[in-house]
Amino acid sequence: MTVDVLICDEMPLVRDGIKALLADEEDIRVLDVTDSGIHAMMMIRTRRPDVVITGVRLSGLSGLDMMRRLKDEILEPPPRVIVFAMDDSDETITEVLHAGACGLLVKDVSRGELVAAVHAAARGQVMLAPRIAERLVHWFCRQDSQPEELLQPAAEALTPRERQILVLIANGLSTEDVAEELTIGLATVRTHIYRLRHKLGLKDRAQLVSFAYRAGLMQLTSQTTVTP
Repeated sequence: MTVDVLICDEMPLVRDGIKALLADEEDIRVLDVTDSGIHAMMMIRTRRPDVVITGVRLSGLSGLDMMRRLKDEILEPPPRVIVFAMDDSDETITEVLHAGACGLLVKDVSRGELVAAVHAAARGQVMLAPRIAERLVHWFCRQDSQPEELLQPAAEALTPRERQILVLIANGLSTEDVAEELTIGLATVRTHIYRLRHKLGLKDRAQLVSFAYRAGLMQLTSQTTVTP
């Protein structure tokens, strides 16, 4: 079966490079390339690719926002999305995985890894760049085994605004998205995140997300509106 692929990235060099890496694959067909998230949405609706390879940054609509919008589209079957990221920061990994990507590749991806990721996505499987997978495994192994009830005092010590921001982060919102959602400054959000990490003794966003789930904060059905 031929896998139809749409390639999206703001940089022509990246788009053309990915297309060139896939050019000799007899069972992979590149339908088109684009630098626009809005154009990508239109092509997904009309041309129905099996797999979408997208960068995080696109013109008009980011790759992450495109993935979030795809969740609301009535497409059967829905396309599987692989993200090609220029960095592998904790924030990028967290945002990409929470947005619903089934694959995450980084700039040093090999042709073999790219092709394998496309085939895995087409089969409904998830594939991460080896160094991303290794980092996630190491992060998981470092986590302590505190029962959830032991996390409750720390969760209760948070201010309402801190809990609100923590829940939004755990829901996959970026720092910019949190600022827009709460109508507060970007610097204010970053300050809250720094204080959360310091207060809870956590190192990065991935650990903040883990804490939010393990402490039961994500079981809340609504958020209390508070002032900054």
